[in-house]
Amino acid sequence: MRLTQKIVVLLILCFAFSLVKAQGKKEVKLSIDEGEYWWGGLSSLGHTMPYDQTTEFEWDLWGDNKGNQAQPLLLSSKGRFVWSESPIKYCFEKGQLTVTVREGEIITGQAGETLKSVYDFVSETYFPSNDKIPAEIMFTNPQYNTWIELMYEQNEEDILNYAQSIIDNGYPPGVLMIDDNWQEDYGTWQFSSKRFKDPKGMIEKLHKMGFKVMLWVCPFISPDSQIFRKLAEENKLLLAPDKKQNILWANTKNKAAAVRWWNGISACLDLSNLETRQWFQEQLDILVDEYGVDGFKFDAGDARFYKEGVVSKIEGTPNDHTTYFAEIGLQYPFNEYRASWKMAGLPLVQRLRDKNHHWEDLQKLVGDQMAQSVMGYAYTCPDMIGGGQYTSFLNLDEIDQELIVRSAQVHALMPMMQFSVSPWRVLSEENAQLCREAALLHESMGEHFVALAKKASKTGEPIVKPMALAFPEGGFEKVNDQFVLGNDIIVTPVLEKGMRSREVILPKGKWEGVDGKIYKGGKIIVVDAPLHVLPYFKKR
Repeated sequence: MRLTQKIVVLLILCFAFSLVKAQGKKEVKLSIDEGEYWWGGLSSLGHTMPYDQTTEFEWDLWGDNKGNQAQPLLLSSKGRFVWSESPIKYCFEKGQLTVTVREGEIITGQAGETLKSVYDFVSETYFPSNDKIPAEIMFTNPQYNTWIELMYEQNEEDILNYAQSIIDNGYPPGVLMIDDNWQEDYGTWQFSSKRFKDPKGMIEKLHKMGFKVMLWVCPFISPDSQIFRKLAEENKLLLAPDKKQNILWANTKNKAAAVRWWNGISACLDLSNLETRQWFQEQLDILVDEYGVDGFKFDAGDARFYKEGVVSKIEGTPNDHTTYFAEIGLQYPFNEYRASWKMAGLPLVQRLRDKNHHWEDLQKLVGDQMAQSVMGYAYTCPDMIGGGQYTSFLNLDEIDQELIVRSAQVHALMPMMQFSVSPWRVLSEENAQLCREAALLHESMGEHFVALAKKASKTGEPIVKPMALAFPEGGFEKVNDQFVLGNDIIVTPVLEKGMRSREVILPKGKWEGVDGKIYKGGKIIVVDAPLHVLPYFKKR
């Protein structure tokens, strides 16, 4: 969108916004209108949205992003919005929305009368895009993560074997993410000499095979390591507030805070300190410059790790530390985040949190992804295909093959798709072939995904959208099991075990199904969906 067009749009939206006076308050109470629906706050609860007059729910975003993207934003299907620069607590109860903040102010207003009009206004006003996107191959080709196959046993031989098996089984090469425990220690971001004989040579081999390579990193520091003592001496770690708190002693001056996370107890980088951020980025740049690493999976930046018992150089909210960590990823086109705070509009890959290998979690996928979109996160990736919990794949007899196939189909027409468990290892030959077809479908749509990503980088318009955002006049607010790719492809995946047909809601107009038939929109239809079919429809 050219600058003059942006100015015109912004003026129009500002006029609409002025219809309801903005407020700057610590608490706001809004009556929810009949037929009004709300989205926002947390992507990992997208499957529970939208909220309406009957909703009984509350959440405090201060120090709690619930393992995924969070945004101090609520949007209404009738054009209303709530925004704050600080974490909000919001409560839906008895037909009323109450929003409070501990610090800062709450802004409310109205921009037009639809979800689309208000989204356009808030994205332009509070989280405008910057004309940049993540690396294009992250959209055009599948991603492969070594987590499920190797868990904490990341090593050179098995990584190369995993990559070769991808090629041997007819899957297109793409981005290969080497997950946790490739390193010497948390904070010692060097390849383990015990498990990697020639890491630079390994990456060169992966590049020749057609892969880009990303490494898992986090903000934690192993407490008994040499780097811990160095960083503690240089005051680059979060501190404990007093002797009553858990303390990791490095010397008599610096009492590093002991932070509990899923891998135990560690020290943590104080990324509010510019010198600490520079140090961290220097470690990453060494991996890029000396080994040929393409980018990084930035994990474990959740606000809850900073909620209690830490002191930083710059005082702020726990959520601010999540932002400090996310800002580092802006230096690398190959990036991935699971936890984010107020990073909408920026060229960061935002993956949904790990899902379990259950149909219930597959059914959450579309709603959670749509919440990401409504909150302004355009460059999105669902969780790993079939689920990201490695314990689900330890016993092959407990694996639901149909679930993995349907999961791959959901991913196929999302902006990105990510494999971890190898379909050819855990599935029958027939079902593995269906997953391969999903990967090839995604690859065939690669240029379209990139075009939509570039459009998002200029306009803020999400790549995938809920029906209510793409067709705001259609009464589709409660549709959360199908989504829109761009504005002209409606994807209706199968999300229930054993289902071989499904109901589809199409807007008015003519739509061509994957079966080649032309369907008249404006009504509910039923289409066949055998296991090998992902139903989707193109506008004619």
